[in-house]
Amino acid sequence: MGPAQSDYFQATKGGGHGDYRLIVLAPSKGQEMYDYTMEAFDLADKYRNPVLILADGFLGQMMEPVEIKDRPEVSLPPKDWAVGGCRGRAKRKIASYALTNEAGEEHCIQYETKYSAIRETEQRWESFCTDDAEYLLVGYGTCSRIAKSVVLNARSQGIKLGLIRPITLWPFPDKAFSDLKTKIKGIVTVELNAGQMIEDVRLAVECRVPVHLCRRQGGHMPSESEILAFTAKAFKLDLPEEV
Repeated sequence: MGPAQSDYFQATKGGGHGDYRLIVLAPSKGQEMYDYTMEAFDLADKYRNPVLILADGFLGQMMEPVEIKDRPEVSLPPKDWAVGGCRGRAKRKIASYALTNEAGEEHCIQYETKYSAIRETEQRWESFCTDDAEYLLVGYGTCSRIAKSVVLNARSQGIKLGLIRPITLWPFPDKAFSDLKTKIKGIVTVELNAGQMIEDVRLAVECRVPVHLCRRQGGHMPSESEILAFTAKAFKLDLPEEV
């Protein structure tokens, strides 16, 4: 079974009806698979919202050491929505329908308010060598691990390359690009699909810089040299050494 990232749209844009959102966490190693699973339950509890852990085939088959940690203490909101007996309080209802259009719209607005709060507070990412970067790679999951090696290789050859690794795919970490979009000259997204995350990257930088797609599909994984050569060609960069 080869790796792929073809389900990005389904996970981040919604795979069904209902105008809903999922919080999507993208681990890049075994330790994060473990850590994010605990965190996913806390996020789901906090927001009463589904949380999806989106990995790929390589992570699923990889063997790595994992530290088994105690679950961290997290302050979670009271379950004032739960139907647990109404002695001494008003009745509570859990329903997915509304009997009037007005009530239905009010219900939808409540969801929008929640999603706005998630966008504001739960964006997560990792920045790697971005302080002086002129060009950026953007990749998540297994692709981000390869991209880190590409960044180090490029810098050894005088190319100021950096990496943004989204940890939350939704909410997509727009804030990671807020200071960079006016400084960098271009971006390459590294994806195992026909080009899906690239749309969110272009929105994050407000189309101020060119964004190119380096992709592989069908279970193939791009090599370090392939990504570096693609980046050099996309931005007409000279590589002192063969890649």
